[in-house]
Amino acid sequence: MTGTLVLAGTPIGDVADAPPRLAREIAGADIVAAEDTRRLRRLTHALGVRTGGRVVSYFEGNEAARTPELAEALAGGARVLLVTDAGMPSVSDPGYRLVAAAVERGIAVTAVPGPSAVLTALALSGLPVDRFCFEGFLPRKGGERQARLREAAGERRTLVYFESPHRLEATLTAMAEVFGTGRRAAVCRELTKTYEEVRRGPLGELADWAAAGVRGEITVVVEGAAQEDGPQPDGPELAGRVAVREEAGERRKEAIAAVAKDAGVPKREVFDAVVAAKKAPPGPTSPGTSGGAP
Repeated sequence: MTGTLVLAGTPIGDVADAPPRLAREIAGADIVAAEDTRRLRRLTHALGVRTGGRVVSYFEGNEAARTPELAEALAGGARVLLVTDAGMPSVSDPGYRLVAAAVERGIAVTAVPGPSAVLTALALSGLPVDRFCFEGFLPRKGGERQARLREAAGERRTLVYFESPHRLEATLTAMAEVFGTGRRAAVCRELTKTYEEVRRGPLGELADWAAAGVRGEITVVVEGAAQEDGPQPDGPELAGRVAVREEAGERRKEAIAAVAKDAGVPKREVFDAVVAAKKAPPGPTSPGTSGGAP
């Protein structure tokens, strides 16, 4: 007989949110694979339970190497409980590799449903939740982050991101540049903890707020792109609108920003359209306009 892999949700803040089954699974598991064994000890102390089996670490640094070992234990009949620092395993946390290995071997996989920062932030954001997509953590490098955001610029579903506090200002600034300063969003900080805070507002305002520094665990919820009533303007049209504003005396930077806002597209898209228009070869000369004799 093969064993069972149990993915257990753990509290994202308040330990009282731990599902009742969690204590029973911790006590009954043959192996508890924990992202941080020290946090596991604090959790078991808070729950008043002892681990009944062997405890091993299972985190990003050793996930690839430890997965075969745990898969063998499962194949041998062990009940393996997987817990992460907070929330559900596999959701921007270790777990996917082990689940995939268990499924490939035909081993049963089940879950102890628990708290989720994604769903909690969505519910508190005040933004539409009928359709949403989870984007996890954005790349740390600015160029890669901008590219990822541009991919999502036209997404009409509500977007959910995780972010670290020291990168929050840069991320919100990049979002305001790509999505537009007026796009609605919510920054959810320290959910279910003592200093829980949900800051709602346009991306531009949230970026200014974050400049003063923010602490804690962060989840960002961003409104999806608006449904356009008519066709979106193409590159030449965007470039033409900028040219009209420049001819009227407006600086190019301000003209691009204004056109992007009016069209509901990222400023980068308008900028690229202007650059492409400058590089485009001139059109054919109409008869009678070259100055020569007919």
